[in-house]
Amino acid sequence: MRRENIDQLVKVEYHQVVNCPLKDNQFSFFQIIYVICGGGFLKINNNTASYSKGSLILLTPNDQHNLEVIEHTEFLLVKFSERYVKDYKWNSINSMECLLYGASYLSGCILQNKPDVILVDSIVSSLLHGINHPDLFQEELTLHYVNALIVIAARNISKMRVAHVASNTDKRVLDIINYIQGNIHDPSLLKVSSIAHKFGFSESYLGSYFKKQCGETIQHYILNYKMRLIEHRLLFSDMRINEIVSEFGFSDESHLNKFFKKTHVVSLTEFRKSKGRIAMQV
Repeated sequence: MRRENIDQLVKVEYHQVVNCPLKDNQFSFFQIIYVICGGGFLKINNNTASYSKGSLILLTPNDQHNLEVIEHTEFLLVKFSERYVKDYKWNSINSMECLLYGASYLSGCILQNKPDVILVDSIVSSLLHGINHPDLFQEELTLHYVNALIVIAARNISKMRVAHVASNTDKRVLDIINYIQGNIHDPSLLKVSSIAHKFGFSESYLGSYFKKQCGETIQHYILNYKMRLIEHRLLFSDMRINEIVSEFGFSDESHLNKFFKKTHVVSLTEFRKSKGRIAMQV
């Protein structure tokens, strides 16, 4: 297994590959791959999908992937660290890194929202121009383009995951999910009574509506989403336990540990030590 790291928060690269399979790769960072031209297959975590011109693929940290090139391929690679995603002040998107990790459950091109195709093509052209013709303030412009790609990736992943849950999903459940994700750090706003009031539902109707649309109860969805965020903090950040306690509105470390043990059996510290060791293996 070949593992690659980056020595900066964001890095943009152009590559050409000709009939050269790349096997057993693993990165410690996020990577957006845009296929400028060519075709082949990409295997991510044992799921194989074809790629072609215009494909936009997101690899998350520690994904295992193999590339099989069938036709001469040109890629634009946008590499960025988990720390960059977490620390950047996104205007209206909380927990961006957890949303991006949703790509781990998807295969192949994530660019499914048709209006975004034109946007991505324009952004990629601008990034390529910056690589070939660097100018004044190029680094600042590049970061703006990269941030736009990250937001577009997050938007497509969000829509794909909800669409996968229920093909007849309407906009209201998307709004409810966005509300939950945006307020995941405030327990008072995650009460069923608060969510029902926000969207003009009765508590009983909200419960049955959400389960019908998403296939799970709203309480179960909130618990799982919060748990994934906490897992990512433990595995991919240097946050202290008391900082995680504060971030998610738990009363103290004992309260958080009790919440965590309901699904993991082990304590936060034990989970970080055991799983973290596996995540960092080369």
